[in-house]
Amino acid sequence: MNDQNRERTSNCLTDILNTILCLQDNKNDFCDAAGCDKPFLGPSPNIICYNTRPFNLYNCCTGNIWTFPYTIGTITGTSNILRICNLDENCATCRVLAPNPDTSNQEEPFVATSTFITINLDCVSAIKCLADTFVSGV
Repeated sequence: MNDQNRERTSNCLTDILNTILCLQDNKNDFCDAAGCDKPFLGPSPNIICYNTRPFNLYNCCTGNIWTFPYTIGTITGTSNILRICNLDENCATCRVLAPNPDTSNQEEPFVATSTFITINLDCVSAIKCLADTFVSGV
């Protein structure tokens, strides 16, 4: 892709999601900080026990938070918590995270679902990053 096309497809959302993806892939030495506060996962760069920076996305037409259905075993529900898995130009593939059914587990507030969605970032108006956490099975 030439620089002119890159400028057209790159925006602040893709930059932020690219940074988060880089951090989640443990490429900390090569990640450019582009938003959502910290250029590392967790409370400090020396503590490596977090693997996810969960986030919410907001619809550009309505301003509403995007919510997606999921099923884990016999539990069904909807969630607005996402984890970036892949970024291809302006399309983000995300895993839907669900609230941990084990409410006594304060260390892992979310669990991974098998639900993945691909979002055209042209349809997103805002991102809200949540506290870094550890998610099993991602």
